[in-house]
Amino acid sequence: MGQVLHGSATTTKAIRRAIQHSQESLRALAKRYGINQKAVAKWRERTSVADLPTGPKSPA
Repeated sequence: MGQVLHGSATTTKAIRRAIQHSQESLRALAKRYGINQKAVAKWRERTSVADLPTGPKSPA
């Protein structure tokens, strides 16, 4: 089964993994994948390629 992304997602796990393992600059990777440099920096810092949970921390 394919990967399920939310409506605003611009990267897949494969792209995130490529970003984490690449030695290219933030600018070059952002241009290659059509995303913001801040997004590239975020994925470089993370140890996982999984999306973090969104929404409330505790159920109401």
